[in-house]
Amino acid sequence: MIYPIFVCPGEKVRTEVSSMPGQFNVSTDNAVQLAREAEKAGIGGILLFGIPPEKDEVGSDAYDENGIVQKALRAIRENVRDLLLITDVCLCEYTSHGHCGVIKHNDVQNDPTLKLLADAAVSHVRAGADMVAPSDMMDGRVAAIRQALDSDGFTNTPIMAYSAKYASGFYGPFREAAGSTPKFGDRRSYQMDPPNAREALREIALDIEEGADIVMVKPAMAYLDIIARAREEFDLPLAAYQVSGEYAMIEAAARAGWIERERIILETTTAIKRAGADILITYYALELAKML
Repeated sequence: MIYPIFVCPGEKVRTEVSSMPGQFNVSTDNAVQLAREAEKAGIGGILLFGIPPEKDEVGSDAYDENGIVQKALRAIRENVRDLLLITDVCLCEYTSHGHCGVIKHNDVQNDPTLKLLADAAVSHVRAGADMVAPSDMMDGRVAAIRQALDSDGFTNTPIMAYSAKYASGFYGPFREAAGSTPKFGDRRSYQMDPPNAREALREIALDIEEGADIVMVKPAMAYLDIIARAREEFDLPLAAYQVSGEYAMIEAAARAGWIERERIILETTTAIKRAGADILITYYALELAKML
């Protein structure tokens, strides 16, 4: 299991995400504490998302050596030894417009974005990341990141690619947490069309060809068939992300008294595992570790 953490500026900050009860935006000191809890619980790793103090058109904090995630990585690495540190590599959390790439004439520019993503990945690894996870869905970004990491001497740093990431309505609570809702348009031009299953297999195959070490399907519950097809087709480790909207639905229904909360948490995560996922990214990781 991998536990996602939202890191924000300040000290002693622990602000609950209103649409994700029990999940918080935390400053670096509290991120360190969460990492310690994850290590103690025996969780495999954490996935860091950054919420910078300022955003700009090109998401410069994503690849700043002193950016929010880079600072958090150094602090966590000083305090935690036996925990895999993974970073989300994307620009949407860092851009003022909320899109995952460079914008020109209100369109996302694929190729100019690749260098910025590669720069972000290298800066994360320099700061202590064990693995990088590009989530932007730009074409060719795995190859660009692999080449940049290799050129900087990080030939053994793995890439966990968000390979089949659908343009889903389940991301709403995450966008509140990260402040990454697009200011215009949507992400359908570079994320996948929900009815299309065959494209997922093509996207996964392309990422593997470019050098991905782990591939991912996102979201999980509405795409269990994609997880199962990917498991049958490919031999690489397969990750699935139980996203913010899935978490929020369970929490809302449980608070209304409509479902048995722990039972549903176990049933949904078991379904993801049963479909073929080797790695589960979930906001329930800490709780699941205790339950199991």
